[in-house]
Amino acid sequence: MAYWLVVITGGVDPEAVGDDSTLDFAGLGGVPVTVPLSLLVAFAWFGSLAGAEFLPGWVALIAALVAAWLLTRLATLLIGRFRPVGINPSRADFVGHTCIIRTGRVTGTFGQAEVHAGDGSSAIVQVRQAGTDDLRAGTVALLYDFDPEGEFFWVIPADIATKDI
Repeated sequence: MAYWLVVITGGVDPEAVGDDSTLDFAGLGGVPVTVPLSLLVAFAWFGSLAGAEFLPGWVALIAALVAAWLLTRLATLLIGRFRPVGINPSRADFVGHTCIIRTGRVTGTFGQAEVHAGDGSSAIVQVRQAGTDDLRAGTVALLYDFDPEGEFFWVIPADIATKDI
């Protein structure tokens, strides 16, 4: 109870204790490790209290552990269905994509471009260039790096390979 009160108040991240794969051997994976452990403890505790009224002590404990594991397995399967699948997309996923410049020009301090993601959605992103290429509205460019501090992409003309050296 104390652990979950600390989680609710923001004192600790419930996923920081371990990763999802640590309990896969027992069929309890797919959710943060703290969830099945907490459910297992709660179900076993309740099962041992209730079972002690009807069964001998050691039989009640074994039955409580088996029942707790089954209930926890069922609960983690149900909870796991509602978890998002895959990794969260980030802006860095656009690196390597081509874009279309949407501002009048792109400099080392100014510019925007439209880029399309693999799922067909588009985004307007901030872009900068290190060189002096003529990047104007409608030009196709390549996003080759992302600067997380400035939150912009570095671009070069997409036809750079065909330019004269």
